[in-house]
Amino acid sequence: MTNVRKLTPVPPVLGSPCIDAIDWAIVERDLDARGCAVLTQLLSPDDCRALAALYPDDARFRSRVVMARHGFGRGEYKYFNYPLPDPIAQLRPHLYAQLVPIANRWTTTMGIDVHYPAEHADFLARCHQAGQNRPTPLLLQYVEGDYNCLHQDLYGEHVFPLQVAILLSEPGRAFEGGEFVLTEQRPRMQSRAEVVPLRQGDAVVFAVHNRPVQGTRGSYRVTMRHGVSRLRAGRRHTLGVIFHDAK
Repeated sequence: MTNVRKLTPVPPVLGSPCIDAIDWAIVERDLDARGCAVLTQLLSPDDCRALAALYPDDARFRSRVVMARHGFGRGEYKYFNYPLPDPIAQLRPHLYAQLVPIANRWTTTMGIDVHYPAEHADFLARCHQAGQNRPTPLLLQYVEGDYNCLHQDLYGEHVFPLQVAILLSEPGRAFEGGEFVLTEQRPRMQSRAEVVPLRQGDAVVFAVHNRPVQGTRGSYRVTMRHGVSRLRAGRRHTLGVIFHDAK
């Protein structure tokens, strides 16, 4: 007899408010100004707990990465398999649809000859034709002393310029420390850092690689990196929603 491993169920319906209720004009303004924007309470506490509870279920994931083995920091993360859990499968194309106009404006401003299609499925088809067919949404887990070094999530030739991280754990109760950090490397200037405070269920949208900045002599390109500061206590789970797939 063949043993069939049961997958942990997750709720198919996202918490409120829905993505369409977000003021995307404010999101765009914040992304232009700082390279990041917060989506308040994108997921409900129940959604957060259900997604975090998937972490031990290896049948959901295609690979596990222990950061210390690769010099990435301390902590670990797992990449989901296709098909993605329903909440993530819903989030990914809906967020993409709202962010793609910003992505296309940014690439035009930076003089990058790339245009992203309106539908996420069409962009994924482009990735898959180039051999980028491994799903990139991931769950990250940190415990006391863990941190994530500054980095960029690129994975191949085709890169969507924005991504989303959603805090699944409750700060102050489940963990202490572990702040989300962004750095901006400006030409011929010192780098700028930004700490983004998040509550459980909040998401941060941020630039993956480069973003345009308006200067006195026109637009110029800055390089962005992101990471997580050292966890001082407890356990922290985060959902990462990346819109391009990996080689």
